[in-house]
Amino acid sequence: MDLKQIHDLIKVVNKSNIGEISIEDKDGKVTIKQKEERVTVSSAPVYAAAPAAPAPAPVAATPAAPASAPAAATDNLITIKSPMIGTFYRRAAPDKPLLAEEGTEVSQGKVVCIIEAMKLFNEIESEVKGTIVKVLVEDASPVEFDQPLFLVQPA
Repeated sequence: MDLKQIHDLIKVVNKSNIGEISIEDKDGKVTIKQKEERVTVSSAPVYAAAPAAPAPAPVAATPAAPASAPAAATDNLITIKSPMIGTFYRRAAPDKPLLAEEGTEVSQGKVVCIIEAMKLFNEIESEVKGTIVKVLVEDASPVEFDQPLFLVQPA
């Protein structure tokens, strides 16, 4: 399927009440989903994707002192970011253990996750030595280029 055909499909989905359409041919599979008057194009993951997390509820105004304390605590954390667009996986395979979770010690070069892009599975390695403090992305969810994946407390 070429780019012009994909653009034509996006136009059809925009003009209709279709919520999602998937088309598969010899070159691969394309899924187009309509969400809040936007259309996104993504490749299908190898195994079932987890449902998207709901948007966080708005937080009521709080005093300035408590709000600045968590921000100060994250100032010394290093963020591991996605080097590409794709689907984020925390395991090398569905039956394998998690590559990295909160509390995991990581060193430079240790694989912390897999990002699948165009049916290629790319191992993402830590560039820093430390401890994973927070996993910021749900397993089997799409990620964008430069999207934060993990927060690491450097050693």
